[in-house]
Amino acid sequence: MTTLTAEQHTSASLTTDATAAGTAAVEIRCPEGSWVPVCGPDDLLPGRGVAALLPDGAQAALFLDRGGRIHAIGNRDPFTGAQVLSRGLTGSADGRPFVASPLLKQRFDLLTGDCLDDPAESIPVYRVRVRDGVGARGAGSVGLGP
Repeated sequence: MTTLTAEQHTSASLTTDATAAGTAAVEIRCPEGSWVPVCGPDDLLPGRGVAALLPDGAQAALFLDRGGRIHAIGNRDPFTGAQVLSRGLTGSADGRPFVASPLLKQRFDLLTGDCLDDPAESIPVYRVRVRDGVGARGAGSVGLGP
């Protein structure tokens, strides 16, 4: 698991953009509307999560599904309060990608954040994009508005 602080996001992004044209970064849209670079696309492997610390202190978990789409959700398991969803097991149910908490195994839909095992619970979902040296392109996400 890779965990990056906001400071590391900024310095990694500046170094990458300044030294290599065409290098891409996966960015998360924070609730206040800013985009924060969290890792490179090559840091994401199907079935393995990456945790990121956002500027407001919240944590996000990023996943690359087997279809090549990137998803970002809150990293906090609402059942235990632990920041562990980035370590969860990924799968799909009825064609929808999910992550199962590594602790109590509740499954969370990566598209909506809804708990598949308890409809009363959900987690945040963040928009993501892959930004390269030329511009940004969508990365298969849903979330907090445009």
